[in-house]
Amino acid sequence: MNHLESTFAGKNSFWRYIVMIAVVLIVSNTIGALPLLVGMVIKSASNPDVFSQLAANPNDYSVLGLDPNTLLILMLFPFIAGLAAFILFVKPLNNRTLKNTINGTGKIRWNRFFVSAFVWLILSAVYLLLYLKLEPANFTLNNNSASLIFLSVISLLLIPFQAAFEEVLFRGYLMQGFATIIRKRWFPLVTTSVLFGLMHAFNPEVKEYGFLTMMPQYFIFGLIFGAITILDDGIEAAIGAHTANNIFLCIMVTNKSSALQTPALYEQHNIYPWPEFAGLLITGIIFVMILKIIFKWDDYSLIFKKIPV
Repeated sequence: MNHLESTFAGKNSFWRYIVMIAVVLIVSNTIGALPLLVGMVIKSASNPDVFSQLAANPNDYSVLGLDPNTLLILMLFPFIAGLAAFILFVKPLNNRTLKNTINGTGKIRWNRFFVSAFVWLILSAVYLLLYLKLEPANFTLNNNSASLIFLSVISLLLIPFQAAFEEVLFRGYLMQGFATIIRKRWFPLVTTSVLFGLMHAFNPEVKEYGFLTMMPQYFIFGLIFGAITILDDGIEAAIGAHTANNIFLCIMVTNKSSALQTPALYEQHNIYPWPEFAGLLITGIIFVMILKIIFKWDDYSLIFKKIPV
């Protein structure tokens, strides 16, 4: 085992993690937000009320009048900036590298990424097909134009950076950090899952359906990605599943409260948070079971075992 165990060879003072999180957030929300800010300034030249309109509804960027695919690029850029900042500062702050954060070694297991992504895509496709079959009136064809091709290219090129940023930060860096506080694998699993949920607390769907309604979904996502990180001794499979999930949603189905508004193939009109929570839970369990067979993990009890130094 390497992923959590390797942490103890680095620098793990609490203040170092605070500084890293602060740096990543500052960079992603300043340098990363510059392209979107430029778009706002340009739009304000013809519409002086654009800033007040965005202040009234911070998640509605339609007032900028930008092409949805262009807007998607601008909204993904902060994640790329944040990931770059992490790569730059993790060595001086924690005496670790990106590869150390991914699995504690100097080698990235790309097969883990692609296999996990493929399995999650298949499960997502089956879930959507069942949903379309059971409730066809809840979906309409939203986009079958050439813009869907551009959306697919953008998603395939940029979504991996967004997913990698979140997984490197939570299932990589912070999970390793929490492992130094209490040397039980379940502790970093639970704490990072909670923080992962809280990070999404300002998403538009939380505003639409309520904090207590949406947080369980984000928490379950965190548990799924965290569990396969522990069982697979690295975050490649988590990055793969996270990437596949977000690419699938960007291309295949959107709704009015989605955090990433894209010209997807289908639009879903009504969201049922609790039934969809149950669907996510079932899908997650099946997903972990399939990966256990493919990657030949020993057993799930590893999650509750102590982390040796």
